Amino acid sequence: MTQPVGPGPAKPLRADARRNRARLLEVAEQVFAERGTGASTEEIARQAGVGVGTVFRHFPTKEALLEAVFIGRLARLGEQAKELASSEEPGPAFFAFFTLFVDQASTKNAFADALAAAGVNVQAAASGMVGEFAGTLNGLLGSAQRAGAVRADIGVGELKAVLVGASRAVEHAGDDPATRARVIAILLDGLRPPAGSSTTAQPTA
Repeated sequence: MTQPVGPGPAKPLRADARRNRARLLEVAEQVFAERGTGASTEEIARQAGVGVGTVFRHFPTKEALLEAVFIGRLARLGEQAKELASSEEPGPAFFAFFTLFVDQASTKNAFADALAAAGVNVQAAASGMVGEFAGTLNGLLGSAQRAGAVRADIGVGELKAVLVGASRAVEHAGDDPATRARVIAILLDGLRPPAGSSTTAQPTA
């Protein structure tokens, strides 16, 4: 019987190709952070020490490169959240995650906005991480509430909304570290239990 003709499973990248791809992502993230998402692929190739053709072999379009960098940042944030979730000090761990998430806002939002402007469905691109990330976030919040460090009347839905709003607030604060730190401090105070309130956690699911 004639076997169907068609593309087989993607071949794994050779070691040198994997190194080139990892190097390109590392350099691209640095260049985009320093110069904005409008930075050229030629500049990224030059700083990575490869030809621009190598960039396009790994990432057929600039949007594909932006998406890969964006997903990489989300993946690292997810890993950091997991590490913090295992902390024996849930209150400080929760606030450390909140600060980490919000403090990365300017670059993260710039990637998301550039992808959306190019017609990339950002939510779909990140869909593979959403469920796992939500579970980790739920664990961080619940542990912090049980420890009495976070107000009991907030759930994951409200926390997500606060994170999104906080990200934009810090972005609006600009590049002044002192202003950004004050904005984050104000937001964190709002998440702490009001004086004299009960610290019994409500369901966060």
